[in-house]
Amino acid sequence: MKQQTQLELGDVKRIAAAAEAHAAAQNWAVTIAIVDAGGHMLWLQRLDGAAPISAQIAPAKAHTAALGRRESKVYEDMINGGRMSFLSAPGLAGTLEGGVPILVDGQCVGAVGVSGVKSSEDAEIAKAGIAAL
Repeated sequence: MKQQTQLELGDVKRIAAAAEAHAAAQNWAVTIAIVDAGGHMLWLQRLDGAAPISAQIAPAKAHTAALGRRESKVYEDMINGGRMSFLSAPGLAGTLEGGVPILVDGQCVGAVGVSGVKSSEDAEIAKAGIAAL
């Protein structure tokens, strides 16, 4: 039987704090979402000034990254490249850059989704959070 690493609350708090610090250093108002490997919400934090819609987009990006085991940008690129059928893929509502899987020893243990600034900056914040692990 295979053993699976799981995120604990302390891990989630470290990721969230590092992501928040990175966003704050840039003066970016964003929402940060962290999910487990199944895409279930573990953390949601909307920073002051972040648009209300970002509280829906960030979790969708994280969910997509966790279930797909890859950055949500991959799906955005597929769609932008003309593969419109991915718009109907079940469970992939956050097909925008900014969702990044959390990989530990090659296993996806969750994902971080960020929304509120440019998509590349959202991804930058997510990666800064994950780097805290």
